Amino acid sequence: MNRAVDVTITAIPDDFDRWDDVLALILRAFAFMDGVIDPPSSAHRMSSATLRDKARRETGLLALSGDRIVGCVFVLERADNLYVGKLAVAPECQGQGVGRRLMQTVDELARSRGKLAIELETRIELTGNHAAFARLGFRETERTAHEGYARPTSITMRKMVS
Repeated sequence: MNRAVDVTITAIPDDFDRWDDVLALILRAFAFMDGVIDPPSSAHRMSSATLRDKARRETGLLALSGDRIVGCVFVLERADNLYVGKLAVAPECQGQGVGRRLMQTVDELARSRGKLAIELETRIELTGNHAAFARLGFRETERTAHEGYARPTSITMRKMVS
């Protein structure tokens, strides 16, 4: 692993105005998926406005190195779990503990809200992501297909909160 980058994890405040930066981060972090996953990532359909709307419905977390946004994750509260989406780490910071720190904060959030588990989905083709989430304690629970696909395209993974 590369040297850990010093980051602060913070909730996205109501008056946040750097949505273009968050969108650029997500697109850079997800770019390696282009031509690898089918169907293409929903990140391509996002805009600054859709991210702002997402943050109104979900808890958004940022990883900051100084004032630079180097990671983010969005967390949807459901009845018995938290659903993690759009976990992104700047490519130059990957492998330096940023994603782990974001997910540790999600763990803390789940415990504070009395949730039993954290759930996420990852694409079938992204075996490196499967392994990374397994190292964080996630286990595969289901395979599903996007609309119009006969084969599984996503893996649902779940981690019980201790």
